[in-house]
Amino acid sequence: MSADDRLRETSRAAAILFLPAWAGVVGGELGPPPTVLGAMSDKTMHFLAYLILSLLATIMLRAGWRALFAMIGLIAMGGALEIIQGFVGRDADILDEFANARGALSGALIGWLVLAAVTGRLLVGRRGPN
Repeated sequence: MSADDRLRETSRAAAILFLPAWAGVVGGELGPPPTVLGAMSDKTMHFLAYLILSLLATIMLRAGWRALFAMIGLIAMGGALEIIQGFVGRDADILDEFANARGALSGALIGWLVLAAVTGRLLVGRRGPN
């Protein structure tokens, strides 16, 4: 399988997983506070949720400029959801947003590294169709 085929398949898998992951994060942020993951700290859950979303978005968008904008959009979405939490009976917390942002940045970096490993090349300055 060529590097382009591996890139296409990896991108497709991330695209399939992104929407359910996004819905889970939005539902988790706006629904009742989770009790199942009681041993895990709230900040860790925020970090991991946005790491996964950003990782999937970066892979789905093949680490181009659109992936950078997606990461910024996820950080903004996290901030908006924190504000909305104040209107749905949950506590808005700026530290949760900091955890969201750190997760999104980490996910984008890991996604870029995964794509570099999948294709065997760095994707910076790549030309051609995404």
